[in-house]
Amino acid sequence: MPLDLITCSIQKMPGVVTEKKRFREPIMSLFDSLKQDALVRSKSYSSLASQLPDDYNSPILPGLPDDVAKLCLALVPRSNFPAMGGVCKKWRSFIQSKEFITVRKLAGVLEEWLYILTMDAEAKESHWEVLDCVGHKTRTLPAMPGPSKSGFGVVVLNGKLLVMAGYSVINGAVFASPDVYQYDSCLNSWSKLADMNIARYDFACAEVNGMVYAVGGYGMDGDSLCSVEVYNPEKNKWELIESLRRPRWGCFACGFEGKLYVMGGRSSFTIGNSKFVDVYNPERHTWCEMKKGCVMVTAHAVVGKRLFCMEWKNQRKVAIFNPVDNSWKMVQVPLTGSTSIGFRFGILDGKLLLFSLQEDPSYQTLLYDPNAAPGSEWQTSQIKPSGSCLCCVTIKA
Repeated sequence: MPLDLITCSIQKMPGVVTEKKRFREPIMSLFDSLKQDALVRSKSYSSLASQLPDDYNSPILPGLPDDVAKLCLALVPRSNFPAMGGVCKKWRSFIQSKEFITVRKLAGVLEEWLYILTMDAEAKESHWEVLDCVGHKTRTLPAMPGPSKSGFGVVVLNGKLLVMAGYSVINGAVFASPDVYQYDSCLNSWSKLADMNIARYDFACAEVNGMVYAVGGYGMDGDSLCSVEVYNPEKNKWELIESLRRPRWGCFACGFEGKLYVMGGRSSFTIGNSKFVDVYNPERHTWCEMKKGCVMVTAHAVVGKRLFCMEWKNQRKVAIFNPVDNSWKMVQVPLTGSTSIGFRFGILDGKLLLFSLQEDPSYQTLLYDPNAAPGSEWQTSQIKPSGSCLCCVTIKA
């Protein structure tokens, strides 16, 4: 526990006694005892969740103002969050809140972790694994509730992982789902959110201005959809909004400058793959259209203010989109580290990671730094999932 950082932060807070001697020994002994208590509780965490004491009227940490106590909790290393959530309901509520992430951000202690959906060597089962900023595996996520699904959407919202809709195959029949599940990265647990209005799969989704959008895809009967809905986390509610001008499926979405961009995939109104880009303005509640898009995109990621895409027709080049002037440029992928064709993207510390789809011990993860000096943008990284990467997102907490 970084005690010096705690006391230094306490000194800067108005209205709080600043003598280190007053805080050092009580905080040290308090955290030692609470850590042991949290570890004991975490061993049977799932059964204790509903049995935690109802202590909302008591202080977060005895003897400390709540603002100081929140700072103390926020400075605890990320790997201890699930154990902390088993101490009491007040701690659990704070750790689940957006305020917790905000306090950690202000304190400069946010940690980036990669959440990678991987497939085992036999291609029979998939699971989510978590890697820290240097590639060490910290945990495997608990199994998501409900039947096994494909074609679902994944979005990160307020430090939490949302897995939305998709389809299941039961007795040879395809069933679309409206289910939405949320994984709390701080508490290492899943919970169910409100269902979508329309069951769908192979759709586009993205977070824009704290809201989650789901666009197009296939519906319950396998029909292509033009419907669009948005999720409000404050209300835990999905709402249908203005539809696309044409049905669209197999597409992807991302957020730029407060707008939603939908690219790639196919449309029933076009021959082959769609080059049109649908752009939604949440403030005006209107769609507009661009004609400079990528087609048959196999991987995409937003790094800074640019979109990085890889197309099926050319998987040794990365297409980079700049929304300022709606321009594209192509960057050749080097052969260093991997001669593989086919990658999945990840993001870490403002850099693009390229995970090879081919499992070969000699292959390394490629890293592209858009802010590096010309000629030195490409490097290799030791960060590598245990199996084939199906999907990768970054969560800061």
